[in-house]
Amino acid sequence: MNIAVMLPNWIGDVVMATPALRALRSRFGDSARLIAVSRPHASQVLAGLSWFDDQVIYDRRASADRPGTLGLVRRLRKTNLDSIVLLTNSLRTGIVGWLSGAKRRIGYKRYGRGPLLTDGLLPPRESGRLTPVSPVDYYLKLVERLGCDASDKRVELATTAEDEAAADDVWKRHSISPSDRVIVLNSGGAYGAAKHWPAERFAELASRLVRDSRNRVLVICGPAERSTAEAIEQQAASPRVVSLAREKLSVGLSKACVRRSSLMITTDSGPRHFAAAFGVPSVALFGPTDPRWSRNYHAGERVLQQSLPCVPCSRRTCPLEHHRCMTEMSVEQVYEAAMQQSNSPNFVNVA
Repeated sequence: MNIAVMLPNWIGDVVMATPALRALRSRFGDSARLIAVSRPHASQVLAGLSWFDDQVIYDRRASADRPGTLGLVRRLRKTNLDSIVLLTNSLRTGIVGWLSGAKRRIGYKRYGRGPLLTDGLLPPRESGRLTPVSPVDYYLKLVERLGCDASDKRVELATTAEDEAAADDVWKRHSISPSDRVIVLNSGGAYGAAKHWPAERFAELASRLVRDSRNRVLVICGPAERSTAEAIEQQAASPRVVSLAREKLSVGLSKACVRRSSLMITTDSGPRHFAAAFGVPSVALFGPTDPRWSRNYHAGERVLQQSLPCVPCSRRTCPLEHHRCMTEMSVEQVYEAAMQQSNSPNFVNVA
């Protein structure tokens, strides 16, 4: 049996898909060949896990080493698929599933793609509006159609030897010792500026955290956040606060840094879910979005959000142009939450 899974595009959603992927592997064992279909960054998130027998990495724009959409369809048709599970919601991926030749096409009836599916699920709604639901539950509902057990909601990741070697280099260059309690700060988010907490607040927080000589602060970042990470490091003005701004960045490096940390303080962005996957205590700073839309079932996560009439608006930029949901979140609030999390039995160095 050949089963393909069209993975989500967002890093955080890929992490929250892991309970469904694990359930698929558990259900079929060696009796099915599981094929991951993803964009390049999604494959990096899942590197180190062994649930898939094959993977197809594609881009909308074809290149010498990656098929585009038409090349992806041709590749899938040659695979003789029995089923394809669409964790994405777009009409385009619905068309890909239909053209793939898969006998069963499982996904949600959204964006007019219902007729393209053999197993179309209706997303939960209330009074005509989509009901806030965690992607963990959203994806598990899909694989239930293939007889999978949806009871285990733990998100899960792994690192590769290459990831850990890259993190070892960072630890060595910055003289981070095994006795240090590393606190990771993550300021970024591809969603939009409305989720951002000011860099100067992160810098002030970092300065407070390293007053305890046991603590080290590491600011992680993606390519688009290099300048912000560097600004936090410079404004904190402490040798105990460093960043990845000048490193060769990768999803794997970020995973390895979070895995060996003692605490993560993060905006609502993809790397936030790395802490959940590795059981690292975390403080998540929410602004315009409803936390129910991205619940990862991490018992060690503390969510902070301002109580304002305009929250949640779910906009990428503040429509009222004041951004109070994030600017009114004080350093003291976040620091106190971090101190409460430091009482967790998991708040230890795990390198």
